[in-house]
Parts: sequence; structure tokens; C-alpha cells
Amino acid sequence: MKINDQNLYKKVIELLNQARQSVVQTINNTMAMTYFEIGKMIVEEEQHGKEKSAYGKQVLKELSEKLVNKFGKGFSETNLKQMRQFYINYSIRQTVSDEFKLTCSHYLNS
Repeated sequence: MKINDQNLYKKVIELLNQARQSVVQTINNTMAMTYFEIGKMIVEEEQHGKEKSAYGKQVLKELSEKLVNKFGKGFSETNLKQMRQFYINYSIRQTVSDEFKLTCSHYLNS
């Protein structure tokens, strides 16, 4: 089969590229929301309604060990601290989903 219309090929390529970009954006948004929620859970667990945590390092260490065993890389104590900080930095926003137009690492580095 020979494609007689080069325009058809270009349209299909454009559609596939748009779909791929949409998938990437959806994944980035989902991961950012997930990391935000993990950060929230960590803060709530550490603080139990108090302003500061007395045992935060132990919580992060134990959670990190369990998550790394279950899911592998990506849940080091450092990463969990970043998720916690991500939540703290952006928890004052009214609608979090509107803020997540970039990846989580962008927000951590800004």
C-alpha cells in the first residue's frame, strides 16, 4: 500500500504527537498530585495537629524503608522530605490541581 496523500501522513503524525504529549502531561499532573498528597500525609502523621514534629526523622526513615521495599527507587528519605516540602510550599493554594502545569521537580526547585 502506498500513501498517495502526504498530508494524511502528516496529520496522523501530528495527532500521535499530540496524544503522546497529552499522556506525558497527564502523568506529570498525576505524579505531582500524588507527591502533594504523600507530603500532606507525612506532615499530618508527623505533627498530629501540632505546629512542629518531634519525631519526623523516624517517620521518614521507616516510611522510606517500607516504600523502597515495596516500590523500589524513588522513595528515599530525601525524596520524602521533598514531597513534604512540596506540600508545605503549596498547601496554601486554593486549588492545587490548577497549579500543576509542570513536574513536581519544577516546584521543588523554584
